[in-house]
Amino acid sequence: MDNKQLISTELTGKIALVTGGTKGIGKAIADRLAQAGATVIITARNEPADNQIEHHFIKADLAKAEETAPVINGILKEFGTIDILVNNMGGSSSPSGGFSTLTDEHWENDLHLNLLAPVRVDRAILPTMLEKKSGVIIHISSLSGVIPLWESLGAYAVAKAALINYSKSLSKEVTPKGVRVLTVSPGMVKTDTMDGYLKSLSIEAGLSVEEITQSVMDKLGGIPMGRMANPQDIAEMVGYLVSPRASYLSGANYIIDGGSNPTV
Repeated sequence: MDNKQLISTELTGKIALVTGGTKGIGKAIADRLAQAGATVIITARNEPADNQIEHHFIKADLAKAEETAPVINGILKEFGTIDILVNNMGGSSSPSGGFSTLTDEHWENDLHLNLLAPVRVDRAILPTMLEKKSGVIIHISSLSGVIPLWESLGAYAVAKAALINYSKSLSKEVTPKGVRVLTVSPGMVKTDTMDGYLKSLSIEAGLSVEEITQSVMDKLGGIPMGRMANPQDIAEMVGYLVSPRASYLSGANYIIDGGSNPTV
């Protein structure tokens, strides 16, 4: 069996949940897991704009604590188990400008969306994984969690840094019990969300989108690869990490940034 055939069947029989799975990185991950044979369930606050839903879709805002348990319980009742969890949902609606522009509400919103939501989803799903002594949890963090951009993503960066630390802590607890936990931290990724973010920064700064994009890239240390990542670049890493080929990997944070991170 060649590598392509292996990848197309290695997740056969697995049930995967991808939060925030209707667009961008989340959609690419959901598609990649399905290509490997998994049955994929996706959640998001809104249905896709084109109404093209290729996976089992559940409309839910998992940043709200009261929506988490009903969603997970419903999935477990219908599918029996969850073998793979990809906590992809995240983002920020906080304004630019540094600490003085951020209210308690901004901090709370970013912490709920980027940290507490994954914590709650993990807490709801882990008992079934621990009972069967198997499962993989992936947390999608961000390069911002390692290299914060205070001008525009202060609260988001702090929440993503906390997610990286939490993920490591959880891996130490549950890996001995058969559940692998990993983090993937993308740098700049070419998505509609990224396009909107760069456009808003360009308006605030009075610069062209091209100029502001280069400015952000420079603040991250440049991108030696010479381009932003595609969502599929992130999805391919996730596809590998949840597969049996990565069975010895747990507790690590995989930065996918085209070489931006200046530290070893």
